[in-house]
Amino acid sequence: MNAPREIVDAARAALDALFAQQRDAFAREPYPDVRVRRDRLGRLLRIVEDEAAWVRAVDEDFGHRSAHETRLAELYVVGAEARFARRHLARWMRPRRVRTPVRLWPGAASIMPQPRGVAGVISPWNYPLQLALAPVVAALAAGNRVMLKPSELAPATSALLCARIAEHFAPDELAVVLGDAAIGEAFSRLPFDHLFFTGSTAVGRRVALAAAANLTPVTLELGGKSPALFDADADFDRLAPRLMAGKLLNAGQTCIAPDYALVPRERVDAFVAAVQRATAALYPPASRARDYTAIVNARHHARLMALADDARAHGARIVPLGDVPGGHARHLAPALIVGVDERMAIMREEIFGPLLPVETYTDFDDALARINARPHPLALYWFGHDRSRLTRLLRETRAGGVTVNDTLWHFAHEGLPFGGVGASGNGAYHGEHGFRAFSLDKPVFVQRRVAPSRLLHPPYGAAFERLLTILKRL
Repeated sequence: MNAPREIVDAARAALDALFAQQRDAFAREPYPDVRVRRDRLGRLLRIVEDEAAWVRAVDEDFGHRSAHETRLAELYVVGAEARFARRHLARWMRPRRVRTPVRLWPGAASIMPQPRGVAGVISPWNYPLQLALAPVVAALAAGNRVMLKPSELAPATSALLCARIAEHFAPDELAVVLGDAAIGEAFSRLPFDHLFFTGSTAVGRRVALAAAANLTPVTLELGGKSPALFDADADFDRLAPRLMAGKLLNAGQTCIAPDYALVPRERVDAFVAAVQRATAALYPPASRARDYTAIVNARHHARLMALADDARAHGARIVPLGDVPGGHARHLAPALIVGVDERMAIMREEIFGPLLPVETYTDFDDALARINARPHPLALYWFGHDRSRLTRLLRETRAGGVTVNDTLWHFAHEGLPFGGVGASGNGAYHGEHGFRAFSLDKPVFVQRRVAPSRLLHPPYGAAFERLLTILKRL
């Protein structure tokens, strides 16, 4: 049920007031020094120190979320990002010298990274702590004031974020805005100096349109159908556990989870058997209820069931990969969907769950054609040994990021940019790339006291002609 109009109007007024407060604070301190920025990152680190509280909150939002997954994929990732930024911040902040061409001698040039101002961050429900705070790390490292709008679909984690951030930050430094989709829409329409959104492609389009009204630059971290291509020489027994560990993390509710597997047609039965063995080893009965995460809500659970039913109705074979763990009604057993084609919704929509379609191909050209016929994915996974085919894959496809012979790990490397391309996103972050995303690169040219450029000033004459002739030869 939507909130009454007067409540929404009051919330929007409070939103405008908070934005004005942050804008005024930034005007008073437009370039925080390295000590201030490190202090802010240190306070952010203290927020995630209480593992037990965050594990409880995320578990409450999901009905059941593996504590190990929360500690690794949420708390560890945020901590690693913040520690990495603190260590390298002084170097990132230094102006970067740029080589000056002979024609501009004796001048000198540099690029000065400068905070953008007030940054907005809109985060999703699937990793409600990590995908909220990792962009905040980048924005604070770059010297910005930050407003965070976490997902209303993760209310316990969002409430804890609001409380803990209020304990460690002044509202004009970093503040959390709680609310439903109407507040999220109003948030995206604020005249931020940069807006960062993580979520679905459909909502990302709406956010980009809202930001365009203010010419606000945006970073969009979206999704899509990320393929896992198994080459003809792939060792299924060695590689299937890596595939399924990435697929079933958070019960598949991961934006870079493998969304379908491409397998040589003649090896599909061997692939199915290897995945069955791998899944049984990853989630044995003794630990399945503890380690296997539930689907976030009833609507998404029903959506996933409908995808499987639609695939079955169109002739696909459903291969169960284990029983439903006990303990929660929204646990959904993992399954392979074998014999898929484009008629099936599961091959057109991002799955965001523990169902893995298996598509067969005849040769490598056929596999590349299938990948390239679809929108550019957020992630691409290749399993095999032939380096020449890997080279072809990297050159002839476009994707936000690639992991070879495993899944997800390009996301975990602070030195690599993380982002999408086309329908899977725009812009990138992590490590220094996040710092750059939330910074303005200001070009600076310093002219010397004595400079030949005066010969190019009017009134134009013979000296101008001679110098222009020389410049054309350089």
